[in-house]
Amino acid sequence: MAAFEVWLAAICTPLLSLIIWMRIKGLEYILINYRWILSCFVLMPLTVLYNVVFFVRNWIIFKLNSAPKLHDRRVADIQKQVKQWKEDGCKQPMCTSRPGWQTISPRVGLYKKTMRNIHVNLVDILEVDTKRRVMRVEPLVSMGQITAMLNPLGWTLPVLPELDDLTVGGLIMGVGIETSSHKYGLFQHTCLSYELVLADGSLVKCSKDENPDLFYTAPWSYGTLGLLVAAEIQIIPAKKYVKVDYRPAHTFEDAINTFKEEVNKKADNEFVEGLMYSDKECVIMTANQKECVIMTANQTDHADSNKINAIGNYWKPWFFKHAETCLKRGAFTEYIPLRHYYHRHTRSIFWELQDIIPFGNNPIFRYLFGWMVPPKVSLLKLTQTETIRRLYEEKQVIQDMLVPMSELGKALKCFDKELDLYPLWLCPFFLPSQPGLVHPPNNQDEMYVDIGAYGTPHREGFHFKDTTRRVEEFVRSVHGFQMLYADSYMTREEFRQMFDHSLYDKLREEFKCKKAFPEIYDKICKAARL
Repeated sequence: MAAFEVWLAAICTPLLSLIIWMRIKGLEYILINYRWILSCFVLMPLTVLYNVVFFVRNWIIFKLNSAPKLHDRRVADIQKQVKQWKEDGCKQPMCTSRPGWQTISPRVGLYKKTMRNIHVNLVDILEVDTKRRVMRVEPLVSMGQITAMLNPLGWTLPVLPELDDLTVGGLIMGVGIETSSHKYGLFQHTCLSYELVLADGSLVKCSKDENPDLFYTAPWSYGTLGLLVAAEIQIIPAKKYVKVDYRPAHTFEDAINTFKEEVNKKADNEFVEGLMYSDKECVIMTANQKECVIMTANQTDHADSNKINAIGNYWKPWFFKHAETCLKRGAFTEYIPLRHYYHRHTRSIFWELQDIIPFGNNPIFRYLFGWMVPPKVSLLKLTQTETIRRLYEEKQVIQDMLVPMSELGKALKCFDKELDLYPLWLCPFFLPSQPGLVHPPNNQDEMYVDIGAYGTPHREGFHFKDTTRRVEEFVRSVHGFQMLYADSYMTREEFRQMFDHSLYDKLREEFKCKKAFPEIYDKICKAARL
């Protein structure tokens, strides 16, 4: 009994002390300065529970093949809601009822509070057709669901963005990119067709051959032409491993030249990625075809067991930290399991998790708690206080800017001058000359690069609005584009200068969208977001 009392005291004393300390300091103080407490002891366990339940639910539905029947019923219900909106007098524009905190965007939309919310609960994989090399999915299907389903079958997507919680609908109506995009383009360019419910409640399918104007203009439109209810996406054969070559660069010029050189090897490199760790140091990662008996392509079913690195295992170092070792150890090669490669940045949410759990990459933490990492972004947003939200807005940058490859050097200097924020993510992509909101100038195909900036800038004099506006101005000046999941401070005129609205305006008129849906700008501008 005495031993039990000692053990109980040992457990209860620090717990009681923690509760008293929280009462004294106040909950908001804890959430701001010790957010890791909430993340580790509440959000991470909830994330695990959610993932298990959702995985089992999806597996059962797919095995029973009930998703297509449920899909038709759910789409009919969406059509009914839209027609009811018309009967009620079209008093408010429509948007989906999905809560803003459930999206991957760092901000929560205010506009949903003033619009007619349409319930769109479409979360299933509908069909995998290996003969046609196509999969049909609902818009809320995530990248994690897709890799869990396709990879064991020996298939994958040509462009599969890395974060688990990114959804098909967000990647089409917004934008999606991956390190294979220099070959295949953006996520939208791998899609074969979309199905949308329009403002009159009708269901329309569009492709390159059927309703092509809608097919080319739906991407980046943020649900302002219709409600996406399904999409057909190309699938390609997958193998077990990706052979990744890491190459360091120690000068600005070497980083730019090496990156461009590897991107231009389109026939040889299936994946190309760069991580800028300072204005001079960069690690360029490629997956290359090699003249080696164990290699049949950049993906392979065979690998040297001494070089296999299952980087997605919870006890492994965060990927961006692992890649950084290349700067000291020099160039090296390893084999990464395909699904681990696709989601290599998921566990650390690129490098943002280090601001929430500063010790998250510590080996002890990884071995004990790494299996619960990361907490879902939606739960992190749900538990944001007003003070945290304001601090994130004023002190942090989460932006992706898409600029022509020819302007990469100028763009990186602009980012360094305005932000002094590292690492920076470099992801090349091919932008074909096609109709729609986003296309290269002069109607010529062009290679672009996504520069991703995530974290706290160190540049003296940084101001969240003024600095972002200067970066936006530079991007417009080189015919670039801003990913619209993040804060945009452009005026309506500047926004229309960046994005070609000619076909979009025509379709808005043709489909009578003025009363039904807001314009893109009214959904993504800073005034429309928390």
